[in-house]
Amino acid sequence: MAAKTNPGRFFEDYTLGEVIPHAVPRTVSGGERALYHALYPSRFALASSDEFARASGLAAAPMDDLITFHTVFGKTVPDISLNAVANLGYAEGYFRKPVYPGDTLRSESEVIGLKQNSNGKSGVVYVRTTGRNQRDEVVMDYVRWVMVRKGDHDAPAPETVIPDLAKVVAPSDLVIPEGLDFSNYDFTLSGEPHRWGDYEIGEQIDHVDGVTIEEAEHMMATRLWQNTAKVHFDATFRPDGQRLIYGGHVISMARALSFNGLANAQMIVGLNGGAHANPCFSGDTVKAWTEVLDKAEKVAPGVGALRLRLVATKGGAPFRLKGEDGKYLAEVLLDLDYWALVPI
Repeated sequence: MAAKTNPGRFFEDYTLGEVIPHAVPRTVSGGERALYHALYPSRFALASSDEFARASGLAAAPMDDLITFHTVFGKTVPDISLNAVANLGYAEGYFRKPVYPGDTLRSESEVIGLKQNSNGKSGVVYVRTTGRNQRDEVVMDYVRWVMVRKGDHDAPAPETVIPDLAKVVAPSDLVIPEGLDFSNYDFTLSGEPHRWGDYEIGEQIDHVDGVTIEEAEHMMATRLWQNTAKVHFDATFRPDGQRLIYGGHVISMARALSFNGLANAQMIVGLNGGAHANPCFSGDTVKAWTEVLDKAEKVAPGVGALRLRLVATKGGAPFRLKGEDGKYLAEVLLDLDYWALVPI
């Protein structure tokens, strides 16, 4: 009798150009919002208050942008990264439409690059993932690359194809939510007085606070996003006997910590690049700092954009990123480059 269980794909199972529709669409609700705010100290007003969102020209408070990311990402795991060694990076990410409670999200991925590692035991798979809602509208799309084990070490290596990816999403390509207007923005309710003009290119912000990662919260988060990657659940899957903390958990934690100093960076609209520099494990204390990389003027009424480098560390001193050898320092967990919308 044929096996009915799914062992997941291995590196040799991917073909350049194939499109993979992912199973189990998901309807999101206020439950996801409440759990997100329970898992992370997120307090951005636009995603917290219907009234604040309506005053900003939207129909209601959208789901936090990273809820959309986690949901779209989670759909892909059984087909892309079930047998992953690690998720390596991101590029060309666009948040194209706000997601609201009641929306149903689904995902599909196209394989756009393959490269076998020199050890012959694993390889890197590049995919472009697209998330759509129940109206078949694209809510977000992004490229990521992931290191995947080979099931058969003797399987021939595919032709190496590494996609040519843009280093930055151009400000002119950012998709601004229809109706968004910060002309009458309430800085008292948002929590900080700092506006677009108060930030300078090259400025660095220490977000001060830290959160120690707990196993229970990570397990809840990974299940919430239906992320089934074995390295997050099965302690026997890694030689060190530790469960790897989902990289998206670190992203959300760092983004939430960035509220202290960037409370008015209300929406993420572009993902320029990102790297999970070092593994994160239970017991690590995550801290964060930001560098302002660029600014774009008035992309909507009262709205400007900031290009921000968000760095998460496991308790390291702020503003330290790479050593003299050009490699990430051991305490750096995340290096994320994104565009956020800020009141002018």
